[in-house]
Amino acid sequence: MKDLLRPIYQERASQSNTLGILIIEKNKPVSPVTDNFDVILLVIGRDVEQAWYVKHYQFDGKKAAMHIVDEELLHYWIDTSTYRRAVEWVINGRIVFDRNEYIANLKEELSSFPQEKREFKMALEFAKLIRSYGETKDLFQTEQYLDAYSRIVRSLHYLARLAIIEKGYHPEVVVWNHVKRIDIEVYKLYEELINSVEPIDKRVELMLLALEFAISTRAKSCSAHLLEIMNRKQEAWTFGELKVHPEIEAYAFDLGSMVEYLTEKGIIEAVQVETKGKNIYHRKYKAITS
Repeated sequence: MKDLLRPIYQERASQSNTLGILIIEKNKPVSPVTDNFDVILLVIGRDVEQAWYVKHYQFDGKKAAMHIVDEELLHYWIDTSTYRRAVEWVINGRIVFDRNEYIANLKEELSSFPQEKREFKMALEFAKLIRSYGETKDLFQTEQYLDAYSRIVRSLHYLARLAIIEKGYHPEVVVWNHVKRIDIEVYKLYEELINSVEPIDKRVELMLLALEFAISTRAKSCSAHLLEIMNRKQEAWTFGELKVHPEIEAYAFDLGSMVEYLTEKGIIEAVQVETKGKNIYHRKYKAITS
């Protein structure tokens, strides 16, 4: 198959802005990783015309897809888990062209998972977990038990992804088999939820208690990325300033829930600033150093 595709990827390899090319082959009958194509060609470029361009091919009864991706977009996908398959493609793909060891270095970076990138991903998943937990609680309290059950499964998924990141791995497509090997406590929560013979409302109630404990014990470490940014200046931040900060953009939609939770837990301090209105204050935020 590689020989049949050689003319296609060699044409790309000859272009000066192509940094590297990977091949990912379908290895089972149903393959979500390759969108059920027999092969994926991932071409990483610099300053390409379109940030993401896809072409489909057919040959000898087989199908191939070529994804031409700008390096900036690829790094955004990897850092924010926006397109999770991309991480699998880079980690498991076979290198067929590599300019100045660009892909080899990228694979090494993914393997080592530097601390600053790990803290960013933890904050991202933690923010989603807090919002999801809050929504589950609301649904439970209004007796929407089936919706609460559905939402708590999602909350556990975020917790599982957090557990994987904490151990220094990338949590992309397969989660629970990975968690079973590295964090049996989190895995047992999931097992308890789906295997329990208790009524759904009781299962959700018990899991909410377990989640609250899991979230509170992780709050400080999982908010390290946000706290580090907040500590860069002595003055308190308005929520608007935090929300538009470029390093927080990826979890801006869940930032409100996260900041409120951290304030309740005494990790962030809410500072009142007078306005022109009587007894009305601006609310600003400072990280509490301890």
